[in-house]
Amino acid sequence: MALSVNDYLKNNIRTVPDWTVAGVQFRDITPLLQNPRVFRVLIDAFVHRYMAPSMRPDVVAGLDARGFILGAVVAYELNVGFVPIRKKGKLPFTTVEETYELEYGTATVELHTDAVKPGQRVLLIDDLIATGGTMMAGMKLLEKLGAEVIEGAAIVDLPELGGSQKLLEAGLPLFTLVNFEGH
Repeated sequence: MALSVNDYLKNNIRTVPDWTVAGVQFRDITPLLQNPRVFRVLIDAFVHRYMAPSMRPDVVAGLDARGFILGAVVAYELNVGFVPIRKKGKLPFTTVEETYELEYGTATVELHTDAVKPGQRVLLIDDLIATGGTMMAGMKLLEKLGAEVIEGAAIVDLPELGGSQKLLEAGLPLFTLVNFEGH
């Protein structure tokens, strides 16, 4: 029996128990990147979606750090620009920043002030949606600069952690390839 793209990808994600803390089931996407066939299926799943004229972005924005891998390749395949949203202190030019809550504390991400232009359609991409904080911060940064975030995309959604629901409630359409119940 042939697997769907989603099942094929899910079967190639490694689960590492008790990492980074006891009780966490860490969803490791590196096997998706290591196998050239699997990596192509992964990228094609995103590219085919965003080739449609109604879904086509002007720019792809990737969230630090695994969103850089996916976003850069997707942007290349779509023949659009790529912009990185980085952790605070990593970008050399003038930036805007957004701070968000973590389980224990806060984090800040930044974007160059000239990364996007008002009215540009932006695809925001990361590897995984957990609590949604990073993607929400990325969306707010892009919107501060006047961009329209057309969709948030990720390989994995961990719906039990509530991030995808929070993002949807904030008005961000989402596209994910694999859901893992339990975290």
